[in-house]
Amino acid sequence: MDRRIFIRNTTVTSLGMTMFGSLMARGTTKNNSLRVNAKRIEQRIFELAKFGVDEKGRGYRVAFTKGDIEGRAWFMELMQKAGLNPTIDAAGNIIGKRKGKNNALKPICFGSHLDMVPDGGNYDGAVGSIAALEVMEKLNENNITTEHPLELIIFANEEGGTIGSMAMAGHLTTEGLQQKSQSGLTQAEGIKAIGGNPENIQSCIRKKGDIHAWLELHIEQGGILEREKIQIGVVEGIVGIVHWEVTVEGFANHAGATPMNMRQDALLAASKFVIAVNEEIKSVKGTQVGTVGKLAVQPGAYNVIPGKVILGLEIRDLDAAKIEMLFKKIEHRATAIATVTKTKISFNRQPNAPIPALTDKGLQQTINSTAKALGFTTKLMQSGAGHDTQEMAKIAPSAMIFIPSIGGISHSPKEFSTLTDMENGANVLLQTILRIDEAYNFQHN
Repeated sequence: MDRRIFIRNTTVTSLGMTMFGSLMARGTTKNNSLRVNAKRIEQRIFELAKFGVDEKGRGYRVAFTKGDIEGRAWFMELMQKAGLNPTIDAAGNIIGKRKGKNNALKPICFGSHLDMVPDGGNYDGAVGSIAALEVMEKLNENNITTEHPLELIIFANEEGGTIGSMAMAGHLTTEGLQQKSQSGLTQAEGIKAIGGNPENIQSCIRKKGDIHAWLELHIEQGGILEREKIQIGVVEGIVGIVHWEVTVEGFANHAGATPMNMRQDALLAASKFVIAVNEEIKSVKGTQVGTVGKLAVQPGAYNVIPGKVILGLEIRDLDAAKIEMLFKKIEHRATAIATVTKTKISFNRQPNAPIPALTDKGLQQTINSTAKALGFTTKLMQSGAGHDTQEMAKIAPSAMIFIPSIGGISHSPKEFSTLTDMENGANVLLQTILRIDEAYNFQHN
């Protein structure tokens, strides 16, 4: 590799076969014995959980609400005590910075989000955010100064559409700012409520090359790690998600007076379509998923044959071309169903679908080797849920670390990750950051 090209681009992808490869062979960093304070992480998980609890005792730290604002203030106070001098950018993202030895270098960034879904759990987003703060504090306590500057980023309104990270990646539109959030405020109003400035949203944009690497620790929103007794998930990518509104049109008629062989039953056709989706998705090898999760029947009476049904079809996969291929198979089956049932089936693709976001292979390798050096079992896996990393991958080499969620439960009060699993993930995050940073020294010494 031309070293001058590497220094100019400073991309982690370019490091995959050079610096990171050499470090993986060594298996350690000079601070390889450094470990997080797991009890402190757990204590803060419990403290954060107190913010936004409603009158029925349910978690309601929804973005832009009182609970979210109070939780963010609490977290910023901790960041201030850690010397990170937190600020709020135009999108409402909280950013804390720690200087490096060479502040001309691009920062290594890491973090997650603090907001939750209504009646959600205490670990989604919180684990990654609190572990990121723990990394900063552990470096402080051991008087370790990294070569790169470090940034802890807490993104605004992740659960409401990765709004903060979308803004940082330059993809939050004027129309998007006017959309209603779960709080009842528009995104613009909500951003103002948490200290942002939507009128100057362009000021928070980071361009490609502005960030050396982005890392996010998160609970796995599924039960694969727990079922397979794997300690660390190395995320190879975040799936694309495409929605279609599917309309099935038959003919509404009297349920008692219309013979079975003369009916144009839209619900019967819709039922066959749901089964066809399941069959076609499973007919192709891979980890893709397809779901019909919405169904509205018209006119919706006991004594009327359904004349119209509207369904919601969703397909998720890491490969955009595969999503399109699966849709074509489903569309072909729909044509056959419509013919047999004497109905019409049409598709309306929904806009603004999240595209698949592959994580950086060099970072995948570094996380994997770091976890194994710490004695953990690992698995390369995809994320079936969306994350801020999906947006960050558009502007920076990015990667995610998963830890098990008991029962594969998330977005629920029953969501839970053990102290040991949180400790394992935080230590992988800490050591991966150190290894990424040390890669620079390894190349330049």
